[in-house]
Amino acid sequence: MKKHTTVDDCRIINIRKYFDNRGYLSVIEGDVDVPFEIKRVYYLYMVPEVARGEHAHKMLQQLMIATSGSVHVMIDDGTNKKKFVLDKPWKGLLIAPGLWRTLDDFSGGAVCMVLASAKYEKEDYIRDYNEFLKFKNND
Repeated sequence: MKKHTTVDDCRIINIRKYFDNRGYLSVIEGDVDVPFEIKRVYYLYMVPEVARGEHAHKMLQQLMIATSGSVHVMIDDGTNKKKFVLDKPWKGLLIAPGLWRTLDDFSGGAVCMVLASAKYEKEDYIRDYNEFLKFKNND
């Protein structure tokens, strides 16, 4: 379990991109461009004016990319918060485990794709913020 991660363990990474007269192509390979094998891909779209996420993962690592439009991501380690704006399809937010995340301010037409290090496991989620704080402070 990753209790001691901080907001500084998250970072924006450049996604490889290639251009020719037909446009751009971006490539992400597990264990090459991200520090994990990609086990699941999902995406959020047509999001009304609500927050998404609002949970933490005990072990799961993620890469979030706004493939279209923009989305704001607030990362919280229980002590500090850091806001990231995803608005370019060649930039991704690498999110370490053990951090609370909230996604909001989706622009019209925004699509946020998420690459995950594991398949869905209900037990990996912390969905209550007070439980998250206990998780972070319980050595």
